[in-house]
Amino acid sequence: MGLYQLDEERQAAVHKIRKRVIENIGRNMDLYGISMSTGHLYGLLYFADKPMNLDEMGQEMKMSKTSMSTGVRTLLDYKMVNKVWEKGSRKDLYEVEYDWYQTFADFFDTKWRKSVESNILILRKALDEINKLIKQHEEDELMTSVLLEDQAKMMEAIAYYKWLDRLIDTLVSGEIFNLVPKEPSVDE
Repeated sequence: MGLYQLDEERQAAVHKIRKRVIENIGRNMDLYGISMSTGHLYGLLYFADKPMNLDEMGQEMKMSKTSMSTGVRTLLDYKMVNKVWEKGSRKDLYEVEYDWYQTFADFFDTKWRKSVESNILILRKALDEINKLIKQHEEDELMTSVLLEDQAKMMEAIAYYKWLDRLIDTLVSGEIFNLVPKEPSVDE
């Protein structure tokens, strides 16, 4: 049953509740590095009774089609919305990904995996440079001592990033839910 099948008074009551939740979703999207307006767009799609096109979203949010397009592209990149096909529709339609557990895993994989790989690469290059300097300055105890301290710190950082990479793997594979089970849904 859709919202618009209710009378105006009941629609207004439901709309008020949804608006509060959508506002909160918008504010919390900064955790994902997503703008408040894109968070509001996600909230709109979350409560939509059917997939929406950019025109419908823009109309509902009183924003331009360009802004809607940018927001949708961001949400698609983070796998928070899906493009869907509907027979007879010539416009692209979008619906929210309702599995928030999967959304979090996909986001974590997308954002953190790049960071982990980049940091490990830079640390390994730095370690190569440190090893060369240690060989060049074997006689200099002070220089060698400083380099060995830095080397130990960088090795610790690499160990952390390897652990973080394994954590990402557990999220992506779903193994994390064996350690931290999903909450049962309200209907269960």
